[in-house]
Amino acid sequence: MTKSGPQKYPGASTVYWHQGRYGGTPMEVNVGCLHTTEGTTVPTYAGGASAPNFTALPDFRAKKLKWYQHFDFDMSSRALRNLSGGVQTNTLNVVQIELVGTCDLAHRIGWNGAKAGVNYLYWPDAPDWALKELAKFVRWAHDHHGVRMETSVHFKAYPSSYGNNGVRLSGSQWTRYLGWLGHQHVPEQDHGDPGDLEIAKVLAFAKGTADSEELDMDKKQVFDAIWDQDKAPAPDKSPTKATNPTWTPLNMVREIYNRLIEIGERLDAIEKKVDQ
Repeated sequence: MTKSGPQKYPGASTVYWHQGRYGGTPMEVNVGCLHTTEGTTVPTYAGGASAPNFTALPDFRAKKLKWYQHFDFDMSSRALRNLSGGVQTNTLNVVQIELVGTCDLAHRIGWNGAKAGVNYLYWPDAPDWALKELAKFVRWAHDHHGVRMETSVHFKAYPSSYGNNGVRLSGSQWTRYLGWLGHQHVPEQDHGDPGDLEIAKVLAFAKGTADSEELDMDKKQVFDAIWDQDKAPAPDKSPTKATNPTWTPLNMVREIYNRLIEIGERLDAIEKKVDQ
């Protein structure tokens, strides 16, 4: 089969190129399969023996995914198990992407002293910047290779996605499948990655229909944007409303607090007079 369209993803590094050693079968990709590496660095893949087509490594400082390419886009890779006598897996028109990080709920907060979202990604909680970076690949695969920007399977949370999980496709379903799925959906496998990755959001970003956007702000900037903006209407009873028509929400809360304290002190004073 003749490969068509661009075979290298723009910007992807080929420093870990394995096609020269392991060859592969040319194909016309119509399915994308997502994995998680269950680690924090780019795996060696046993020298390429179990490598996917691509590995995406989060760069937290740049808020980008660094892409490594191991095989051509339309060349079979080696990240799926393929049992004798069953359906074809690696060679059945599927491009495979390993996302560096984890889908294991046990590592949602921390992992061996590392912190999720800082040192590695727990992909079911991936920030929008990471999902958008993945969506760029999905869009490129669609525009240049016709891979559908859709999914018809449920991405189940790990560990319930492991083994006989209720979402794994049969052989006939797999051979007819088009679009995006995960390792947890492919027959002849038992892995449950990439867990409950927000695939709907990824596809919405790829299509340009997502209505959510992550704020590129730290906690102090978020606090200041909410509490320190001088835009809240001044209270009607404020003696300075004419000259100071807007307050910051922070000052308004302070004023309420101070007034409540003052009222409490006056009530205490009245109570003392009544008791005398």
